[in-house]
Amino acid sequence: MTTTQRWGITVPFSGVPLHEHREWFEELVDLGYTDIWSSEADGHDAFTPLALAAAWTPTLRLGTAVVPAYTRGPALLAQTVASLVDAAPGRVALGIGTSSNVIVEHWNDISFEKPYQRVRDTIRFLRAALSGEKVTEEYETFSVRGFRLGVKIAEPPPILVGALRQGMLTLAGTEADGAIVNWLSADDVRTVAPYVNGKELAARIFVLPSQDRDAVRFVARRMIATYLNVPVYAAFHEWLGRGEMLTPMWEKWRAGDRKGATESIPDELIDQLVIHGSPEECRAHLQRYVDNGITTPAPAILANPHDTRRLIRALAPNG
Repeated sequence: MTTTQRWGITVPFSGVPLHEHREWFEELVDLGYTDIWSSEADGHDAFTPLALAAAWTPTLRLGTAVVPAYTRGPALLAQTVASLVDAAPGRVALGIGTSSNVIVEHWNDISFEKPYQRVRDTIRFLRAALSGEKVTEEYETFSVRGFRLGVKIAEPPPILVGALRQGMLTLAGTEADGAIVNWLSADDVRTVAPYVNGKELAARIFVLPSQDRDAVRFVARRMIATYLNVPVYAAFHEWLGRGEMLTPMWEKWRAGDRKGATESIPDELIDQLVIHGSPEECRAHLQRYVDNGITTPAPAILANPHDTRRLIRALAPNG
């Protein structure tokens, strides 16, 4: 299977209010970007930035990376996706995933049970609902009785799975249209890509466009500590072979020593997981992800608006 190489960017941009994003989105088109990808955790929801882009730009593909499978009911999720597809026909890619126990249980008071099955069931339901079928089905993790989507769409969007280890990656390569990966190195791409069977492999990659190594390490250590102590990410990196490297951090974190845990993160890991340096260095590092199998890079730039704009231009496909 041959997958088209695409070039995305993560939105919204830090420090830029949503109502000021129009000229940014328009410039992305001029620079040759094909996609924008939103996320959903503790900031903006995943769909509102994309709805604005649907109205402001005629060509950008609009992707979610990712929407939790738990936090919207099945029918509401189908309605939301169909509304975005209706606003931008043929330009939507739906990324869904488990999210994490922190977002699902701690923040939304929803039980984080059977994550693999929940994502699988959500894919199956959405396939049926978005095709216009009337759905009455007892899935393993939820049931739907007599739902028919009231929005008619000509073409259902591709569905990608937010995937970490082999189970979700295999699901992405069989029942879905590809995978979205996160918090992995360029070399790790070679480990995950074979499971997707040649389908689309998108990646949200964190970029700190700074040559101040101390500042980069200060920010990156806190980000890595925040994410890689979440059970799903800890299991992912243990699977990737980083158990010995990360055990000191995990042990200190469990003991309540947040400062010690953060300080125990080695520089080597920061250099692997976070792109940083000059614009030229950032571009070269991003290219390594593409060379190793990422078909849709979506760098998330962590900088002030001025530096973000500069790096967007430096990373541009037309640059």
